[in-house]
Amino acid sequence: MTSVTESNTDIAISRRRLLGTVGAAGATGIALGGAGGALVHSALADGPPGAAGAPHGGARLSSVGATRVAFHADHQAGITTPLQAKGHVLAFDLVPGAGRKEAAALMRRWSDTARRLMAGETAPTADTGIALDAGPSSLTVTFGFGHSFFERTGLTDRRPTALDPLPEFSSDRLDPQRSNGDLWVQIGADDGLVAFHALRSLQKDAGEAARVRWQMNGFNRSPGATAAPMTARNLMGQVDGTNNPKSSQPDFDKRIFVPAAGPGPAEHAWMGGGSYAVVRRIRMLLDEWDKRSLAQQEQVIGRTKATGAPLTGGTESSRMELDKLGPDGKPVIPANAHARISAPEQNGGAAMLRRPFSFHDGISADGTPDAGLLFICWQADPLRGFVPVQRKLDRGDALSEFIRHESSGLYAVPSGPRDGEYVGQRLLEG
Repeated sequence: MTSVTESNTDIAISRRRLLGTVGAAGATGIALGGAGGALVHSALADGPPGAAGAPHGGARLSSVGATRVAFHADHQAGITTPLQAKGHVLAFDLVPGAGRKEAAALMRRWSDTARRLMAGETAPTADTGIALDAGPSSLTVTFGFGHSFFERTGLTDRRPTALDPLPEFSSDRLDPQRSNGDLWVQIGADDGLVAFHALRSLQKDAGEAARVRWQMNGFNRSPGATAAPMTARNLMGQVDGTNNPKSSQPDFDKRIFVPAAGPGPAEHAWMGGGSYAVVRRIRMLLDEWDKRSLAQQEQVIGRTKATGAPLTGGTESSRMELDKLGPDGKPVIPANAHARISAPEQNGGAAMLRRPFSFHDGISADGTPDAGLLFICWQADPLRGFVPVQRKLDRGDALSEFIRHESSGLYAVPSGPRDGEYVGQRLLEG
C-alpha cells in the first residue's frame, strides 16, 4: 500500500504563483517540493472506523489545496484515496470507426493531462484557467474500460471473465442511456473548481475519438468539517462505510486488487495490480425515509443513527451480535436489516471497498428530491465481491423500500502507470 507522508502546509504554492515566477516549464520540479513532496494518502490507514472519509490535513485551509496525490503508483489514484469533497463520474463511447489506435492515443492524452493536473500544473493544451489559483487539492483521476471497449478495439481475447455483465436484479430500474460505456473516468478533488477543471480538460482531450455517454456529479463532506476523523454520512443521515476493509488486514490486497501473476490466462495479465469498479446510481426516496421514526430507521439499517454502533451495543467498530435476542424473543438486529444482510460474515467473507459520492440533481416534477448515492465499490473479482452481496440484498433487504437502482456499470481499472507510461498501455500495446 502507498505510504502516507505529511505536508508542509506553510509552503503551499498556487498555480498562479508558480506560473508567474518560474514559468510552466519549471512547475513540475518545484511544486510542493517535486516528486519527493508528493502527498499520497491511504483511505484505509489504521485509525478510527471510516478513515476513508477522514480529513486530509491539518486545520489550516492552505493544507487542503496543497495536498497532492501521485499519478505514478502501483495502483491508480482514487481507489484507496480518502473520500473527496467533489466528484465527477462519467463514461465515454468511442466514435464509429475509432479502434485500438485511436483508443491508445486518447489514453496517452488523458494520462498526460491527469498527471499534470494532479501535480498542480496547467493542462498541456489550451488550459482554461479555471483552477489557476488553487493547488492540486488532492485531485485524482481514475480510468477504466467497460465490456464493450474490447469489441471496439479488437481485444476481446484480452477481456477478463471478471468483466462479464452483471446479472439482473429484481430491484433494478436501470436507464441504459446512463449505464455502461466503453471508457469510464472518475474525478475527485477537495475543491469544486479543481474537479471541474479536470472534467473540462479531459472532455476536450477526447476530441474526435470519443463522446460522453453519461456524466454524474457528486459530493462528500469537506475535509476538516468535523472535529476529528470519522466515517462519512450519506443523505439518509446514516454513517456509511463502517465495514470497509482496512489496509492492516492481511488479505486486503487480495480482496481489492487483482494479483500481479494471475489467476487466469496470460492474455489477462495486464490487469495485474488493477481492480474492478462497480458503479451504481442509487436514488434515495428521502421523503418516504424521513416519514419513518428514528427507531424505525434504525431497525431498517441495524445500527444506531447517531454513532453507527450496531443495535446490539458498543461503538461503531463493535462486532454485531447477530444471534442476540431481545426481551420479545426476536433478534435485536432484524433478519432483514441492511447491516445484517450485507455483513461479510453473512456472505462468505465477500468484501468490497466502498468509495461513494452523494448526489443531488434537483427536484423532480412530483416535488421529490432527485438525490441519493453514486455507489462505487472496488474489488479484485466482482463475482466474489459485489454480486453475492447484492443478490442477498435483492432478496430481502429492508432498505430496498427506500432506494431505487437507476443506472449501473462495471469497469476493469488497470494498475497505476509506471513513470513514462500511460494508463492501459500494457493492454493496448501488449
